[in-house]
Amino acid sequence: MKSIIERLRARRLASTFVVLATLSAAIVGGSFVAHGVRGQEKQNESTDATPLHVVNSSVPPNEFVRIAKEVGPAVVNINTETLPKQSTNKRRNPHGFQQMPQNPNGGDDDQNGDQPGQGRGQGQGQGPGSDDFQNFFNRFFGGQIPDQDGGGDDGQVRESLGSGFIVDPKGYIITNNHVIEKADKIYVKLSTDPDTQDLGRPARVIGTDKATDLAVIKIDTNSPLPTVKLGNSETTEVGDSVEAIGSPFALAQTVTAGIISAKNRTIEQGAPGQFQHFIQTDAAINPGNSGGPLLNMNGEVIGVNTAIYTQSNGYQGIGFAMPSNTVVSVYNDLISPSHKVVRGSIGIQFRANLSGAVNRIYGFKTGVLVQQVQPGGPADKAGLKPGDIITQVDGRPIKDGDDLVNEIASRKPGSSIRLGFVRDGKPTDATVTVGDRDKVFAELNNPQSNVAPDEEGDAGESKLGIVVREAPPAVSGRLHAQGMVIQSVRTGSFADLQGLEPGLVIIRINKQSTATKAQYDAVVSRLKTGDDVVFEVVDPRRPGDGINYIGGTLQ
Repeated sequence: MKSIIERLRARRLASTFVVLATLSAAIVGGSFVAHGVRGQEKQNESTDATPLHVVNSSVPPNEFVRIAKEVGPAVVNINTETLPKQSTNKRRNPHGFQQMPQNPNGGDDDQNGDQPGQGRGQGQGQGPGSDDFQNFFNRFFGGQIPDQDGGGDDGQVRESLGSGFIVDPKGYIITNNHVIEKADKIYVKLSTDPDTQDLGRPARVIGTDKATDLAVIKIDTNSPLPTVKLGNSETTEVGDSVEAIGSPFALAQTVTAGIISAKNRTIEQGAPGQFQHFIQTDAAINPGNSGGPLLNMNGEVIGVNTAIYTQSNGYQGIGFAMPSNTVVSVYNDLISPSHKVVRGSIGIQFRANLSGAVNRIYGFKTGVLVQQVQPGGPADKAGLKPGDIITQVDGRPIKDGDDLVNEIASRKPGSSIRLGFVRDGKPTDATVTVGDRDKVFAELNNPQSNVAPDEEGDAGESKLGIVVREAPPAVSGRLHAQGMVIQSVRTGSFADLQGLEPGLVIIRINKQSTATKAQYDAVVSRLKTGDDVVFEVVDPRRPGDGINYIGGTLQ
């Protein structure tokens, strides 16, 4: 008697043979055979099957179909090439996609992101704006070759992919700045261009604006090109249906749809996000969609797709588009003779998201508490000081820092505004001449340009890297001490390395009083390289902390 194992082995071999035989019959004879449950075979007939036919019915086109046909021809595919360059050690996020360039930390009229005691440039916890969270906001470089070592060039030509849309029949196109930034060659392909046209039509940059991550490029054309219409993003509502068109993963003319999930989203805190208040949408957008249009149900562009929140470099239901009202304003500036966006500034700094305790102690619910006034800047010339609470601009109440920045930035440099503010609990006002934001930034990053050669008031700037002014009576009263308020700290200077920051009050240096400007200048003038320097400082924001002793050896 055969063993159980032998019988199973024989059955398995027989089964294998049957399958192979069946396949052979199918190939040679052109018909399959079916096996019954008891192994009986019969011809597999299909004479009773009914052939299928395509139903010639029509489905009424919805709005998405109409919009895709209407707007699609004006949406373009953008390819760029960046030639090999010397390594620049540019910082990249962990996914290899380049992040949006940021304005200098702690810039003019800015929300200063540094908290007392934190290192410069660090985030404020784990919410939006922290490094961990910000790494999820990736820009759409669909074809970008990741820079694995973060060191820059690896000798290869780098390619990136994005989208854009034509707004002028002469060939003017709106896209994102990060799509074309630092590109050596830019190519645009229209939906009507033949596939045999490899990269597309050469394009040139008309102007860029890093603050909003927008750019205008142009292609040459012998005939008018199809264009889009710009809608009013202010009238959109959360829940409105929207449609996105772009080139995700190099798949041109891809259409996705969704709704507006939220408005006025800021995904980067402080200076980098001051002019970035996005429309949030759940319409699927992916790498390559960047620069493409977000459309309302009238087929009007209400936003430029710019960023996504993702943990996988792909769509996860949260996308962000720059509102069309901002886009129109920036575009009009970029096509002007200057080809740049000019924004107003008054030369102050403030910290956003102050605690309720600060509001209660300083006695205000709305407005902006001035943290720093740039020496020689517009606000300084008008008499504003740290601790002032800005409440109005030309009689209009100011709600918060974003409100103030938007109001001032919209003013033309050289124009005058009436600034209402509260000092020591008393309302007052002053006329301020608005400055050019770019120039104010430049002066802020080069404090020496603000110091007259004969102005010994900034005697510590060259040795210590700080600019100071006498503390106002209100501050001295709170601290029960007189001293010099630090107005600005030069990056990399001796004072910066010791941890000094704007707003702190120096009451003594090396045990010598600095209650007056003359005393401060006298102490600083005697300091020389190799000397030990110890500052006794107090923080007006935390007077209860007492005196801090900060020092080092002057190099």
